[in-house]
Amino acid sequence: MAPPRDSARGVHATWLYTLSSIVFVLILLDGFLLLALAEAMADGADPATVALVVAVLLSVVVQVRYAWFLRVGRGGGLPATGWTVALLAPAGAAWVIGLIAPGGSLLGALPLWVAICLVAALLPKSARWALIVGGAALTACHPLLAGVIGRGVEAGAGPGAGVLLFYSALLPFMVLTSLWWWQIVVELDRHRRAAAELAVAQERLRFASDLHDIQGHHLQVISLKSELAERLLSIDPDAAREHVHETRLIAKQALEETRRLVAGYREVALDDELENAREVLAAAGARCELHVGDLPTDAATRTVLASVVREATTNILRHSEASHVRFALAAADDRVTLEIENDGVADPAPDLAPDLAPDGATAEAVTDAARRVPGSGLAGLRERLAAVGGRLDAGPLATGERFVLRATVPVAVGATAGVGE
Repeated sequence: MAPPRDSARGVHATWLYTLSSIVFVLILLDGFLLLALAEAMADGADPATVALVVAVLLSVVVQVRYAWFLRVGRGGGLPATGWTVALLAPAGAAWVIGLIAPGGSLLGALPLWVAICLVAALLPKSARWALIVGGAALTACHPLLAGVIGRGVEAGAGPGAGVLLFYSALLPFMVLTSLWWWQIVVELDRHRRAAAELAVAQERLRFASDLHDIQGHHLQVISLKSELAERLLSIDPDAAREHVHETRLIAKQALEETRRLVAGYREVALDDELENAREVLAAAGARCELHVGDLPTDAATRTVLASVVREATTNILRHSEASHVRFALAAADDRVTLEIENDGVADPAPDLAPDLAPDGATAEAVTDAARRVPGSGLAGLRERLAAVGGRLDAGPLATGERFVLRATVPVAVGATAGVGE
């Protein structure tokens, strides 16, 4: 099942935070590096130093773009070869130019070290640490080679060199830790969606069990009576006719009971449905609150409201990624109102009530929202409520932050003790 839009947006936002932290560190390191090179150019723009600055700038641009590929997580695999080559080429050029550029010793090696850290994060664990160790050795050898060539180690020294080297040494651990947290978020989101799918599957199994209870017995009786009528047809036509008549009545009864089950007309305990909704939503990772006063004594009212609770819970699990759901049941002026509110506002309603639709919503927008949701769950609820003189409204609040389903049913008598919060 594809991630719901709310879930996808949340995961995407988390990735942007992770990416921003990695890019921030990359720009910070490269910024210090460029400042150090600028100090080296203070006395004159040596061509080698200018070439080194250009190579570092190119490395920064590619590093920032390459960081996006880290979304696959640790060991997720390298992107297209061209991107890795584009990452390593300017960094390698900076490494070579740094051997001969004044002020480039060690500083010229850092872009290649950063590139190696980014590539290593995408490799399997064994290859990852081998590459990091090799990159560290290559970086450490750079000032030694520069000294052999004649520029000397002091060319890369400076008041901020120690801080720069310290943060450079921590870079691979920062990248890997950030990706570790990112993978945890992805895994948690996957488990949350799996829990929601499991809750829906359990609800389907419950319905299938009820359907089996109705159909299994009746079909067995129909089969036996049909077989008996077939045997008696040539022996005792009157008895066979009676069995055929009973078979027709049993089939009619099975059909009626099936229709009642599908339409939700079977007697359902409202308090049980509320508690079941809280347990199912909690298992799916949503915080659920029940604000229930007195329950109506009228059986029809309780049954239809229980159907609303069941259908609304199923819709929340299947069509939204709500993290907070609130059920409120209150009686006033001989009417019972049930409100089910959740923050999964990406869950569009089949039809938005005018008093719940956002300000300025056009009829076309409402119709488009209706077309995006398949099925007729809320339409069926509306018919059930209308049959007892009730009304169903569904849609986002005017603030656009929460989604509300409101069922109102008239009740002629008082109420019994209710369910606490």
